[in-house]
Amino acid sequence: MKPILLAAAVLLFAPAAAHAQVAAGALPNTFDDPPARAQAATPQPAPAAALAAEPANAASEDILRGVIASAQAGAMDYAVMTDDLAAKVREQEATVLPIIESFGALVAVNFMGSQDRNDLFSVTFANAATEWVIGVNDDGKVAALLFRPAQ
Repeated sequence: MKPILLAAAVLLFAPAAAHAQVAAGALPNTFDDPPARAQAATPQPAPAAALAAEPANAASEDILRGVIASAQAGAMDYAVMTDDLAAKVREQEATVLPIIESFGALVAVNFMGSQDRNDLFSVTFANAATEWVIGVNDDGKVAALLFRPAQ
């Protein structure tokens, strides 16, 4: 994974009541269709059916569970993140932690597919159904991370 590309792909979070996502970078979410204005300039992402059936990184689920656990405990674990991602998450920590804490207890984590070395998981909490994308680089560091309401 190229750190600069992944840092641009990080999407962080809007207020819980809105359940919206806000881009911290300019790269479209490759798990969904790109915005109409970007379709002519960028190639179409693979359809959901074309997602790889196995995680790009065998440890991604364990790492994701750890990231969620640390956030719900009130302190992000920046040691598992690249420097670029950690800097972006730190900027949003005061907003992000209460949102993740409001989701309630973790109920289930299910792998949904992999694309471009990023893994997509359906994560169900007591109070929310979400989707998380996590990209782990060759050094085992989280280089891309986002969550959004489940579709």
